Amino acid sequence: MNRYISEFLGTFFLVFMGTGAVITNTVNPDTVTPLGIGIVFGLIVMVIIYTIGEYSGAHINPAVTIAFWCAGRFAARDVFPYILAQCLGAIVASGVLRFLFGLVGSLGGTAPYTDNFEWQCFVLEVILTCLLMYTVMCVSTGSKEVGTLAGIAIGGLIAMEAIFAGPICGASMNPARSLGPALVSGQMSFLWIYLIAPVLGALLGVFFWKISRNNPAPIQENI
Repeated sequence: MNRYISEFLGTFFLVFMGTGAVITNTVNPDTVTPLGIGIVFGLIVMVIIYTIGEYSGAHINPAVTIAFWCAGRFAARDVFPYILAQCLGAIVASGVLRFLFGLVGSLGGTAPYTDNFEWQCFVLEVILTCLLMYTVMCVSTGSKEVGTLAGIAIGGLIAMEAIFAGPICGASMNPARSLGPALVSGQMSFLWIYLIAPVLGALLGVFFWKISRNNPAPIQENI
């Protein structure tokens, strides 16, 4: 139960701080800026990894939980409770933000920058999450994101991807992060992209990890 509570709290603070930065920039334009929003997302993920990584693994992302399970690093019995805790954390965070600020800027929800960019956005989210999950697999211990390297690598990557792709597709890489704002704001037109693409991307990241890292080191021949 402690691990589920940790995942709830971790996802709550991820959505509260990350989408809160988007809302702040909407309320006071050009104060946080897209660059600042990306940095906030990266920093809060890094803090969460250092805070709860030893307890729950700091998944804070249903796609990561599913991918860990498919990689054989996570028990099947914990998959649903983790995903439920993550989604509830995101929804509660969006509810608190709506209470504080009202329905501003779709509560930091994710959407393509134009209506004609849906499938391109889908592909982009797959690629972004693939790189994220590949990095997670390489720096994590078992199913836990722990250690100095994990916090810096994962937090830094999320900041970089959010800065690069946030203004284009939202750079969600996380079904829970998109689900919370979408449900609370009622803006669910593009939610399917952010529920499906991150999971596919995370599974692809595991696949690339398996064929590139999860094998014996090649034999070095003497020359």
